[in-house]
Amino acid sequence: MTDARFEDAREAPLNLGALDTDDLSVLSALAQDAVFPATEMRWDRTTRRFALLINRFRWEEGPARTAAPERVQSLLVFENVSAVASNGIERNDADTVLSILSVAFEEIDAPAGHVLLTLAGDGAIRLSVEALEASLKDVTKPYVAPSKKAPHHPE
Repeated sequence: MTDARFEDAREAPLNLGALDTDDLSVLSALAQDAVFPATEMRWDRTTRRFALLINRFRWEEGPARTAAPERVQSLLVFENVSAVASNGIERNDADTVLSILSVAFEEIDAPAGHVLLTLAGDGAIRLSVEALEASLKDVTKPYVAPSKKAPHHPE
């Protein structure tokens, strides 16, 4: 038996979950540079679910990318959310487009803690959760990124 190789993967929508910080670091990497209008955030207090409809860059294509860079619409969902706070965000402005830099978890009183979504431009969203439970699921087919370029982060 040999290890799986990236080249052997089939093109399929992502549907991943995170129950610990290691899992969340994978979701964070895949959601990095995702963009979304501020109006595409929803917190349902009854179900205690916070969701974002994001247009994420398909980082999983890696260096073997043969076509133009792609994005895909995805749902980034957090369960067990008891409170939501934000800073530096105009939540009701449909023209405000936000970009995710990272998603992290800070344990406060195990298993409870805060999920912190750090956004470009000094914005942030903090979710108080009773336990970490997140998912990232692609909900559309990939499309060519409007910029036709991959996001770039100077080192």
